[in-house]
Amino acid sequence: MSNQNFIDYVKICCRSGKGGAGSHSFFRDNLNAKGGPDGGDGGKGGSVIMRGNSQLWTLLHLKFKRHVYCDDGAPGTKRNKTGKSGKNKIIEVPLGTVAKDPETFEVLGEITEDGQEMVLVEGGRGGLGNTHFKSPTNQAPKYAQPGEPGKEEWIILELKVLADIGLVGFPNAGKSTLLSVMSAAKPEIADYAFTTLTPNLGIVKYRDYKSFVMADIPGIIEGASEGKGLGHRFLRHIERNAALLFMIPADADDINKDYHILLEELEKFNKELLFKDRILAITKSDMLDDELQEEISKEIDVDCEYIFISSVSGKNIIELKDKLWSIMND
Repeated sequence: MSNQNFIDYVKICCRSGKGGAGSHSFFRDNLNAKGGPDGGDGGKGGSVIMRGNSQLWTLLHLKFKRHVYCDDGAPGTKRNKTGKSGKNKIIEVPLGTVAKDPETFEVLGEITEDGQEMVLVEGGRGGLGNTHFKSPTNQAPKYAQPGEPGKEEWIILELKVLADIGLVGFPNAGKSTLLSVMSAAKPEIADYAFTTLTPNLGIVKYRDYKSFVMADIPGIIEGASEGKGLGHRFLRHIERNAALLFMIPADADDINKDYHILLEELEKFNKELLFKDRILAITKSDMLDDELQEEISKEIDVDCEYIFISSVSGKNIIELKDKLWSIMND
């Protein structure tokens, strides 16, 4: 999917329908000149509903349709007939979409399963007809309830990519190259920073027809948790990953320092990310001979398992798949 087509944030205006008014009708026919009350209830106003769709991967279809308006409920009629309810408007979204209040940023709900529904803005209730207000002391009530007004609210929709493994690293750490080698995904690859501007998903085939989903997420820079670079735009995608694969190139000046910078940015954004299982992959290790690799291994001081890999030569790629599968199913 091209970068222009990947939209993971939209702000939409949702307006539900107002409820129909109740009827204050009285029964009349050839035999009853003064029958009792028979006013029907008003119909319910339409609601704005968000529904999960596993075939969608982006919020692009909502980018240019930012106003969602529902129909009003019809008023009740005589002979206790309830008015027609307003039609609900369904907003289909990809799995992993979160709805937020634009002022408080409170999470209103999230969609994680295909077909799952969530009411964003409830339609107004229809008013009661005068039949409901009949009593021994008031046999002919001449009033009925008006319908409830609809609501108009702005809602933020954010997409957090759902994947088993999230790739975490600085720009140009080899994340896109690894994804292209381990899956059929074809992310843009070039020898400059920020080649990847949007998350890419790839399905990694594993032994005995098994598979898992890997996400190449735009690179971290120092200060990303404060919004620098791509900042929060990419960090929220990491929240949904089951496990994290940290990636640091073998030619980095200080692997330990880079690892802790990545860890600190995740902690500042969301401390819960530190509880996710993680593995460190030392990429581009095809440039290392056995002696140099051993020297680097002695200097590595991290709090997780690490492995030397090369996407170009295929070094330890199978072993990496085994480790990732093991960490996901532990």
